[in-house]
Amino acid sequence: METKTSSNFIKNIVIEDLHTGKHKEIITRFPPEPNGYLHIGHAKSIVLNFELADEFKGKTNLRFDDTNPVKEDTEYVESIEEDVKWLGFDWENLYFASDYFEEMYERAILLIKKGKAYVCDLSPEEIKQMRGNLTEPGKESPYRNRNTEENLDLFEMMRSGEFGDGQKVLRAKIDMSSPNINMRDPIIYRIARATHHNTGDKWCIYPMYDYAHPIEDAIEAITHSICTLEFEDHRPLYDWVIRECEMESQPQQIEFARLNMTNTVMSKRKLKLLVDEKIVDAWDDPRMPTIAGLRRRGYTPAAIRSFCREIGVAKNNSTVDIQMLEYFIREDLKTSTSNVMGVLRPLKVVITNYPEGQTEMLDAENNSENPELGNRQIPFSREIYIEQEDFMENPPNKYFRLFPGNEVRLKFAYFIKCNEVIKDESGNILEIHCTYDEETKSGSGFNARKVKGTLHWVAAKHAVPAEYRLYEPLMLEDEKSDKNFLDQINPNSMEIIQGYVEPAVKDAKPQDKFQFMRHGYFNVDPKNTTKDKLVFNRIVSLKSSFEIK
Repeated sequence: METKTSSNFIKNIVIEDLHTGKHKEIITRFPPEPNGYLHIGHAKSIVLNFELADEFKGKTNLRFDDTNPVKEDTEYVESIEEDVKWLGFDWENLYFASDYFEEMYERAILLIKKGKAYVCDLSPEEIKQMRGNLTEPGKESPYRNRNTEENLDLFEMMRSGEFGDGQKVLRAKIDMSSPNINMRDPIIYRIARATHHNTGDKWCIYPMYDYAHPIEDAIEAITHSICTLEFEDHRPLYDWVIRECEMESQPQQIEFARLNMTNTVMSKRKLKLLVDEKIVDAWDDPRMPTIAGLRRRGYTPAAIRSFCREIGVAKNNSTVDIQMLEYFIREDLKTSTSNVMGVLRPLKVVITNYPEGQTEMLDAENNSENPELGNRQIPFSREIYIEQEDFMENPPNKYFRLFPGNEVRLKFAYFIKCNEVIKDESGNILEIHCTYDEETKSGSGFNARKVKGTLHWVAAKHAVPAEYRLYEPLMLEDEKSDKNFLDQINPNSMEIIQGYVEPAVKDAKPQDKFQFMRHGYFNVDPKNTTKDKLVFNRIVSLKSSFEIK
C-alpha cells in the first residue's frame, strides 16, 4: 500500500494559507512546455502538484506553456497527456497558454498605456550587451522613452506582420539599474513567423515565458505556483507582471529543488540531441530517463510515485543516487511478478541416463514470497540449457556450480553430475554430458546428501527463443556542461543477447513483467516484440547494496 511522505515546506505553506483563510481552495497546475517528452524530473513535479491539491481536496490543471511555436509540436502534447495519465493522475482542466493569447495582448496594451512597456528596435545582441551584469547597471535603450501613441501604433504593426522577425520587440519598462538582471526591461513580446500547433498562423508575435506564465496562473486562479529553484530570481518579475497587468487573482510563486540524479541527463534539450543524433532510437528508448522510456523499460507508476515521495521537497539542490529509483521498482515487483527461468547465454547439457524421448512436467511455484500467484508446470527432458557461466572446466576454489565430477541441483528438478565435456576441433565447448539421480527429484524429501549449487535451466526441446536487452547507465558520469556532453555517453549502455525462456512465458504480452532467476526483473518490450519474437528489457538487477535510511 502506498503512503505519503511526511510534511514538506510547501505543504506547510498550504496549511497556513488555509488556516488563515487566505485561500478557501487550493488550485495548482502542472505547466510543461510541449517541446519534448517528460522525464523523471517532471514526474517529481507532477506528483507534488497533483498530490498536494488532492490531499487538501483542491484541483490541479494541466496547462501547456506553448508560447514558442518554433520548438513545440502536437506529438509532445499527446505524449505529455499520456504520461500524466499513466502516472495515475487526472487534471481538473486542460488549458493551453495559447488559449490566452488575446488577453495577454490586451494586457500588453494596458502596460503601454500605463507607460510600463515600450517597443524597442535594438537587436537581441544589442539588448544583451546593454543589460549590464551583476556589478554594472544596464544602459537604457534609446527607444525607451517613445510616447504612448507611437508604442501603441508600433505594437499593432508588429501584430499585423509589418516587421520582420527580430526587427522589433516589446519590452517591459522597469529598472535598468536593478540588482536583479531579470528586472532590467525584459522582453515580453517578440516577432516569430512560425505556424503554431494550436493557433496556426493567426499570430506572428508571441509572448515570452516570464510574461505569459504569471498571467496564465492568474487567469486560472492558481493559488500556489510551484516551480524549480532556477525561477527564484524571476519571482520579482512574476509579481510585477501580475500587479502591473492588474490581474484580479494573486498567485504565489514557490520554488523547490529540481531533481538531479547520478549518471542521468535531466535536460530536454540534451535528451532531444540524443534522439536527433540517433544515439538512442527514440524518446522512449529504455535507456532514456523519460517517462516514456521508463515505461517501456518496465518501470511502474507506483514505483515512480513512491520514489518521488521519498526524495521529498527541499529548498536546496542535491543529487539523488539512481539506485534509489531502482530500489523502489524492486520493492514494487518482488511480490507481484512470477519468478521464471530464462537462459541468456545457453550451454547445452545432455543427461545421458535420462530416457530418450521422455518429457515430464515438474511443479514450480511462481513466487515464493506470494503464494497467491500459484504454481506452474515446467517440462523436463534429456537435453537442457544452462548458463555458460554456470559451468567451468577448471574452476577456482569455492566454485559451487557445475564442473567435471561435481554435482548440483537443477531448480525444481534433480541433482545432476558432470561426467564429460564435448569440444570441437578448436577446443570450444559444444556441450557437456551429465547423469541425474532419479531419487533426488525436488519435493521428494531426499536428504541423503547435500549440494551447494542450484542452477536454473530450460528444456531444450521446449525452449522458446528470446532476445534479452541488458542496460547500463547511458551517461558515464553525472550531467555536466554542453562542451563534452556527447563524450560522456556510455558506448556499452546496451547489450543484446539471444537466449531462451521457459515455455510458460511464450504467450507473454507487451509490458508483462517477470523475475528471471538470478538475472533480474524484465519487461516484454512493446516496440520490438512480435508474435514470432519475444524481446525482454531488463528493468533492474535482482539485488543492490542500496538501502533507504
